[in-house]
Amino acid sequence: MNIILLSGGSGKRLWPLSNDIRSKQFIKIFKTDDGTYESMVQRVYRQIKNIDKNANITIATSKTQVSAIHNQLGEDVGISVEPARRDTFPAIALATSYLYDVRGISEDEAVVVCPVDPYVEDDYFRALKALYEQAKKGEANIVLMGIKPTYPSEKYGYIIPESSDSISKVSTFKEKPDEATAKKYINQGALWNGGVFAYKLKYVLDKAHELIDFTDYEDLFSKYDTLDKISFDYAVAEKEKIIQVMRFSGQWKDLGTWNTLSEAMGENTVGSAIMNDKCNNVHIINELDVPVLAMGLNDVIISASPEGILVSDKEQSSYIKPYVDDIDQQIMFAEKSWGSFRVLDVEEESLAIKVTLNAGNSMNYHSHRNRNEVWVVISGEGRTVVDGMEQEVSTGDVITMQAGCRHTVIATTELKLIEVQLGKEISVHDKQKYPLEQ
Repeated sequence: MNIILLSGGSGKRLWPLSNDIRSKQFIKIFKTDDGTYESMVQRVYRQIKNIDKNANITIATSKTQVSAIHNQLGEDVGISVEPARRDTFPAIALATSYLYDVRGISEDEAVVVCPVDPYVEDDYFRALKALYEQAKKGEANIVLMGIKPTYPSEKYGYIIPESSDSISKVSTFKEKPDEATAKKYINQGALWNGGVFAYKLKYVLDKAHELIDFTDYEDLFSKYDTLDKISFDYAVAEKEKIIQVMRFSGQWKDLGTWNTLSEAMGENTVGSAIMNDKCNNVHIINELDVPVLAMGLNDVIISASPEGILVSDKEQSSYIKPYVDDIDQQIMFAEKSWGSFRVLDVEEESLAIKVTLNAGNSMNYHSHRNRNEVWVVISGEGRTVVDGMEQEVSTGDVITMQAGCRHTVIATTELKLIEVQLGKEISVHDKQKYPLEQ
């Protein structure tokens, strides 16, 4: 089975745990059988492999999320990088071209497209496989998954089938309605449009060539930032006459807000958190190294991270985005392909960061024009290269780099260090990369 997972969004509705780099799908809040925590993207990836261990998974995402994907899923997962945000049709066209031109998938093969962040169980992925098989038959150019509504939602568009069969032709699409209109649609047998569908590669490749002037994947990638922003529904699905919908009645939740996300949590607290027995329907997610205590609260979400602290009524938490838009601050935590970093302290002419490198990984070999750096190794073993000179390092070692010198660190075991940046102009853009000769 070929699957394209759409991984986008800035994650502002789940601030302070998410930001432009760390979107909601990378937050580790779902407890696994061994007591560790996994993120939405890890959960979905694992569930797909449970149903089809040979599934060919490609994640369509922005370049800011590539490091986090590699950090959480490894280096083997396929990634179609969007150079800019251009909505779902350009993203799907680029990912389809990537499968055909880069991965060598036949244009007669089918592919399933779905969001990376629904909260679902294994029956959903069995349904995806059935959707894939239906698309392979070629009875329709697009086969949609229609989700049986559990309430008259105003958040989703609706698909109205021609019949009540498990697989039906599509009668029409309806935009996101008000609650009263949604009730009418449901009475007509309407299904939620969850953005899940399947097609043969040739169909979308042909549609992409009709609507975009490009030759192949490399050409499309090079002009991607000039493309119009348009959804796949508007550009393709709602204009297609030969289109089917397959019903799905299992559990499906869109975890787009703190309210819905807390409903899917297996426990009320993650991290250092305490609440007394007078609390009701309270969830706490704490990434800080200090405890959070809640007493006598009802229907509240508390979330704490280096980015900030949220204390909100659960219903009101859905309206967080405009307030977060007004918060101007640097990224305080991010996962990279080599590990992660957390900003500890920000001063006018200094910045202190805790860096964790996974075993066998390294930073880029690089230099800075406008700042000096000091590394203090706090745990683990590795080696540094400073202006070509290599040395072994371990707990307690201090390495000093002047502005302009080239440097990197390679982790033998998991390696943790405190990096102190010193200078009048400290900027993430002050970085020059070099090849490392070994």
